[in-house]
Amino acid sequence: MKISVELTLTPIQDDYEPSIIHFIKKLRASNLNVLENPLSTQVYGDYDEVMKVLTTEIKEAFELVERGLLYMKIVKSDRHDYEPHF
Repeated sequence: MKISVELTLTPIQDDYEPSIIHFIKKLRASNLNVLENPLSTQVYGDYDEVMKVLTTEIKEAFELVERGLLYMKIVKSDRHDYEPHF
């Protein structure tokens, strides 16, 4: 089953950028299709593979910050090629 996941990591601390950069670089190093924009990171692929990577990388990201939030949306389909038709 293919999924699309949108992630927004929000460390609640003054020096927040290094943890976000580290998280994104770890996602990029996976075999997943990763797209980024200024507000979030999208990950696309097979459910089991995506969730395995996210479980590991979210845990590490949380271990590297004092406090933080992670917003995640999951869609059951691969939407990496979505283009608005309006």
